[in-house]
Amino acid sequence: MKILLAGAAGVIGKRLVPLLVAAGHEVIGTTRSQEKSQLLHQLGATSVIVDVFDRAGLATMMREVQPDVVIHQLTDLSVRDLTANTRIRKEGTRNLVDAARAIGVQHFIAQSIAWAYAPGDGPADETVPLDIKAPAPRSVTIEGVQALEQATTELERGIVLRYGLFYGPGTWYAPGGSIAEQVRHGQLSADQGVTSFLHVDDAARATLLALNWPAGIYNIVDDEPAPGTSWLPVYAATLHAPAPPVSTDQPRAARGALNTKARQLLHWQPLYPTWREGFVAQAEGVI
Repeated sequence: MKILLAGAAGVIGKRLVPLLVAAGHEVIGTTRSQEKSQLLHQLGATSVIVDVFDRAGLATMMREVQPDVVIHQLTDLSVRDLTANTRIRKEGTRNLVDAARAIGVQHFIAQSIAWAYAPGDGPADETVPLDIKAPAPRSVTIEGVQALEQATTELERGIVLRYGLFYGPGTWYAPGGSIAEQVRHGQLSADQGVTSFLHVDDAARATLLALNWPAGIYNIVDDEPAPGTSWLPVYAATLHAPAPPVSTDQPRAARGALNTKARQLLHWQPLYPTWREGFVAQAEGVI
């Protein structure tokens, strides 16, 4: 298939391009940077320089490329700017979906998140509604997720992948990442909030497999949702950092998610079933 990968030079995109190429697909990756364009060529993709907010330019590019599938991996989190990332999800997704629809493309896969669910007891499956009553600043994130997922599911074969919290190379949780630095300085507390993690290689592999999945929304998370009191001490130990302070707080966003639908219906299996072995492998440089 001919695949247009928006955000091909991002954390997931860089790991996804080689998988798609190895599977025999023709990959056209979008970027806004000439430097990143060269990287995409090295990974085996053709690159196009385009801004997702340039609606007319994006539509022209889509007509020229004529892809069979569009994969949306665009984010704007380099400086943890929630407003900028929400704009990508709302305006950027809308522009991509409309450009795809204009040339008859109905197969569209988009990156979403698995921590946007409404509060409740236990980890959430895909039937749980989004947290549309969330207060600010969480409401900004929820608005973006809702817009992205709505636009994606307008298409006949729209697939939403609700990824867990990323760790692995290039992420905030990598040994050189921003979260790792906070943990080393004792700035992150182990609270009661539950997190579902996902290694970036599992995200990339699930996206490859999703080319053959039916339309729908899927949690792509590991097998062990865990409270901060469980996972953060293990993570800190892999960094040789001090034991984190403990808190009784339970953030609104933190209930975790279940991967039962992807595992049982689609037979997806994460390479790193839990953060326990994943954190250790990350620290040892295996991944």
